Amino acid sequence: MRPQVAYKPLDNLSPHNCLLVSLPLYLALSLCTLFAETHTQTMVHLVSLSKAMSSKLFLTTSTILLLSVFLSSIDQIKIVSDLFQTQKLSASDKHIIPIVDAVGPESLAFDPHGGGPYTGVSDGRIIKWLQNERQWIGFAVTSLHRDGCEGSHDHEQMEHICGRPLGLRFDQRSGHLYIADAYMGLAVVGPEGGLATKVATEAQGIPFGFTNGLDIDQRSGVVYFTDSSWRYRRRNYISVIVSGDKTGRLMKYDPKSKETTILLENLTYPNGVALSKDGDFILVADTTNCKILRLWLKSSKSGIVEDFAHLPGFPDNIRRNLKGEFWVAIHVKRWKILKWLLSYHWVGNTLIKFPFDITKLYSYLPKWRVCGLAVRLSEDGEVLEILEDKRRNGWKFVSEVEEINGSLWIGSIRMPFVGIQERVSL
Repeated sequence: MRPQVAYKPLDNLSPHNCLLVSLPLYLALSLCTLFAETHTQTMVHLVSLSKAMSSKLFLTTSTILLLSVFLSSIDQIKIVSDLFQTQKLSASDKHIIPIVDAVGPESLAFDPHGGGPYTGVSDGRIIKWLQNERQWIGFAVTSLHRDGCEGSHDHEQMEHICGRPLGLRFDQRSGHLYIADAYMGLAVVGPEGGLATKVATEAQGIPFGFTNGLDIDQRSGVVYFTDSSWRYRRRNYISVIVSGDKTGRLMKYDPKSKETTILLENLTYPNGVALSKDGDFILVADTTNCKILRLWLKSSKSGIVEDFAHLPGFPDNIRRNLKGEFWVAIHVKRWKILKWLLSYHWVGNTLIKFPFDITKLYSYLPKWRVCGLAVRLSEDGEVLEILEDKRRNGWKFVSEVEEINGSLWIGSIRMPFVGIQERVSL
């Protein structure tokens, strides 16, 4: 039988009281009531804890228990992907390339000779895969400061010193590799590697806070890239989402004029970008709202922004295949409870003031509760295919899918390997 729980309506709660104890107690009790059939004990424990703990300790503990409810209820929450036909991945077609002493091969790039992939990892290095030798080698860095950067430890606290390369793309004519480093800005390194040179760190006087995705117009050499937020850094990326931050920007850098131009601003967590095959439009992942935006660059629609596709989860990077279709990597599925939370950004703004790191707390969520997900879209935004991997040892927190020679190369912001999935016949 559903327990009866008394609480105040959302509209009657003041931000000050929420910041102290009321909000976490309200959220915990409300959500535990929502899932009371299977989580009655969780609610009882929360009520008991509120009497025995200090307010600061209770804030932390109740939030941890609240997230536990989210996780244990994932399978009971209907998600958008249920509306589409999904392709389950076969274990026999899966291969991995392990990375030692680092994690998070966010983006994958192949040089003009087909070498690679190249990828940026958590210790700030950009590494290159040597297929014949079956090993990774160091290729480039975005920061001179390397003391304490490498080794098997938590790298997040050193990211602003060591650098954190995210989006990667080669200029196929020059062989130069462009790098969107979350902390160092837009940088470039020559075909021989080494220390990358910063080419853009601000636009219109506002420094980049979280440089993220990029793509290159191979005809002109112009680089399109995103700054996900000038208010929050990458190590606080969950705060970008829950706060409803709208300081993101889409920009372009012209290597000939050395100028950086803002194309779009006031965006909510702009992430990956991809140019169309003809270069007439560019796609931008709106991570917070689980959708893809299209900005027309040419034709009579030039300058117009429109929704291109709505997705079953939070999108990361976008990559175009040879047909002109787009692979969108999905970090995690969008749960109904998160949709509710994002409808009340004052709740998120209060949560990020709690005495703990909400992004760090999120990183402790068990990987086995998350499934890998990627979506293939047509040039018109039609969902052509959804790949989903629910295996315990499958792909997780997918950040990029690159289709090369009949195989899907899969990156992840949190896993210690690059994945290869043989392309299934459709």
